[in-house]
Amino acid sequence: MNPIYLEAIVVCLGIALLMVESFAPHLNKRILGVAGITGLAATVVLTFYIDPDAMAGAGYAAYYSAGATAIFFKQFVLLTTILVLVMSMDYAPVLEKFIPGVAKGAGVGEFLTLPILTCAGLMWLVSATDFILIFVSLELVTISFYVLVAYMRKSAASLEAGTKYLILGALSTGFIVYGITWIYGMTGQTNLAAIAAVLPKMPQENLTGLIFGIGLVLVALGFKVAAVPFQFWIPDVYQGAPTPVTAFLSVGSKAAGFVVLLRVLQTFFVLPVLEEKLALVLSVITGATLIYGNLAALPQKNMKRLLSYSSIGHAGYLFLAVTSVSLAFLASRAIAFYLVAYLVMTFLAFMVLLVVSKAVGGDDIAHFNGLARRSPWLAGAMLVAMLSLAGIPFTAGFLGKFLVFQVALAAGHFWLIAIGVVTVGCGFYYYLQVVRAMYWQPSPEGAPVVEVSLLMKVCMALLVGLTFVLGVFPQPVFALLNP
Repeated sequence: MNPIYLEAIVVCLGIALLMVESFAPHLNKRILGVAGITGLAATVVLTFYIDPDAMAGAGYAAYYSAGATAIFFKQFVLLTTILVLVMSMDYAPVLEKFIPGVAKGAGVGEFLTLPILTCAGLMWLVSATDFILIFVSLELVTISFYVLVAYMRKSAASLEAGTKYLILGALSTGFIVYGITWIYGMTGQTNLAAIAAVLPKMPQENLTGLIFGIGLVLVALGFKVAAVPFQFWIPDVYQGAPTPVTAFLSVGSKAAGFVVLLRVLQTFFVLPVLEEKLALVLSVITGATLIYGNLAALPQKNMKRLLSYSSIGHAGYLFLAVTSVSLAFLASRAIAFYLVAYLVMTFLAFMVLLVVSKAVGGDDIAHFNGLARRSPWLAGAMLVAMLSLAGIPFTAGFLGKFLVFQVALAAGHFWLIAIGVVTVGCGFYYYLQVVRAMYWQPSPEGAPVVEVSLLMKVCMALLVGLTFVLGVFPQPVFALLNP
């Protein structure tokens, strides 16, 4: 099957569900969610029947990649969107409180279909090998997130988050467009492969302008992956957005951003002088991201804010491998596995958070007090998520950190490894705060029993299982990367 059909199928699925929502307003919204999950699951199956040779001679083959890495991250994005839809179906009662509408459930159907269209943009993004397609895909994703973040129109926090994300997102768009313009002006190309071929023959006087353009593009991509000093939007947006959208931003958007970042850096690392300068900049960003993300998480009392700063810290660990991008194979493998581990443990944490916050009406760490006595299953799932995020051995989080440290060691980034080891210790403190609240703090009087839907229980059970399986057996991920 031609790889480009995958995005076409996802776009058609999203449009079809929007049409059903429009012409059948009284339809049970869960049907739309189930249809979306089924369609995306079928698309995941189709990814195993892709024939990259079907693109031979096609005009789009020059800017669209269908290699093993691109297909792997398409599968990653599809699975992420499926989990987002599962969470969104469970989050529907909260949405109904904060969306103005005449009929019950107004707006919920669109909330279940927008992530599917966002998924299509992310799939194009991980296949993009031309700056034009990178920009268009990035804008499709970003505009969808503008709507999703500010979706709860009766919530001041959601509107504030949406406004901040819109303003800073527009700023990052300006950076990437201006950066692409400079790169095109210096090389005469927007295609990454063509740029790599032109660089060795480029006039020396063009180097300064090229470095300026690359810097602007790195600023924009740094915004997307939550790297310091471009992370200032993360805490408020994560806290104010609907919980499923926060999870989607934390995993899907970050993963696609790192894929593009890695592809862009590999293009410019063919020139030794650029490799030297970029390696220095990336090292500084890595150290700053590790320190800021982990130290800022220490005093947090709100669970969403804690996970937002934690997300910045995890971007720092991923940057350990990005900084070592000259070791292309090891770096790509480490980043891919870390992102899979991050997907598993982050979605597990956000699913428990969604269920608990829906039951008790808040998302502070104090709302988890005594959860082990009220709902041992949920407390156990959150315990696994926190231990994996902290990096306890025999969990996916530990192996992910081990792989990125291994790459950094091979590249000789010893001072970054030292910072990483210290910040891992910080992580133990703030993650175990949540464990302490669940198991050692008393339940507040009148605390409700937390109920979990069957679909959420199944997903949590699968994620708990994957946390331990991937912690000792990472070969399935590596096999998908190198079929």
